[in-house]
Amino acid sequence: MSLTHMIPYAQPLYFAYLLVALLPIAIGLWFGRRFRIYEAFVTVLFLWISFGGEFAHQGLALIGYVLYQCVLVGGYFTLKQNKNSTPMFYIAVLLAILPLAITKIVPFFTAGQPSILGFLGISYLTFRSVQMIMETRDGLIKTYSWIDYLRFLLFFPTISSGPIDRYRRFLKDEQEAPQKAQYIELLGKGVRSIMLGLLYKFIIGYYLGTVLLPIVSQDALISGGLSLSLVGYMYVYSLYLFFDFAGYSLFAVGTSYIMGYNVPINFNKPFLSPNIKEFWNRWHMSLSFWFRDYVYMRLMFTLMKKKVFKSRIVSSNVGYFALFLLMGVWHGLTWYYLLYGVYHAAWICLNDAWIRYKKKHKQLPSNRFTYAFSVVATFHGVCLSFLIFSGFLDTLFFK
Repeated sequence: MSLTHMIPYAQPLYFAYLLVALLPIAIGLWFGRRFRIYEAFVTVLFLWISFGGEFAHQGLALIGYVLYQCVLVGGYFTLKQNKNSTPMFYIAVLLAILPLAITKIVPFFTAGQPSILGFLGISYLTFRSVQMIMETRDGLIKTYSWIDYLRFLLFFPTISSGPIDRYRRFLKDEQEAPQKAQYIELLGKGVRSIMLGLLYKFIIGYYLGTVLLPIVSQDALISGGLSLSLVGYMYVYSLYLFFDFAGYSLFAVGTSYIMGYNVPINFNKPFLSPNIKEFWNRWHMSLSFWFRDYVYMRLMFTLMKKKVFKSRIVSSNVGYFALFLLMGVWHGLTWYYLLYGVYHAAWICLNDAWIRYKKKHKQLPSNRFTYAFSVVATFHGVCLSFLIFSGFLDTLFFK
């Protein structure tokens, strides 16, 4: 395996390099010191490894993107100090999103050929940049340092799969090394997270994705249409998606802990959720909370402030559809991603309607049985949405 062609956390050799690189960081933190220059060196090294070498296309795209965002965020911060202009804010946000939008739109018009601007992790870097602009607008970020912003933007453990951290929380960890007792706890959590990630991705995820999934997908294609084999595919894919993605997230979180950064977790037993709202509070949590805070709440505030709709319920439902359609578009411009977004938006609207109905009819049963039934029903509804998300229905019915 070449040193310069490794997807983060995808090969055992990557972890060997990671262990060697993290050892000096861990020793320094054990004694209450953060070696920032060495951390910067490790960041550059692992970005170089992940993007295929210093002259690789993705590496050059990353360098151009970082320079672009540094100028944009720094420029907006400077302009905002002189005048808090609403049009300038919207322009800055749109410009921050522009490279990501191009990478999502271009494949739609080029038969799947990726944009030259694209690179691994561009979505997560864009979330960080947009967050910086929005929190600058809100006055939450009082000072701007391009070095601090660069450290936040290029924090390598979470660059490819999240979680999506918050700048002010990250900066607090970066500027102050944890106390020894705190670091011992973080170190233990980091090791446990990585070990659990190995179980999730390389054992359970491997069996589900490499062994079972080809079998059930082939059976479903042979059976054709709606069949028990398709149901089997739905379950296997849903479980594979969770264990593979949660495994990646655990690696990122565990590595961050070892480096002394208490980044947020991404998954919290999502398949035990009793309703769809609770599911989104447990599944890809940092993404859910990011969209909630920076898209949904701001859209709701605008709709209510301008009195676009008389009913708060209507405003909320419109906000949900806008939010989940945006999430669908973020995944890609295909009918099944858009349908996936509409499906979840409609489900959350129905869930809210059901909660309002229950409040008016307190005689409805609420016990362990109804709770268990809700968990099972939510699990199956989510699995159905993942079947849509997988794109397998497109292959089964339209190709």
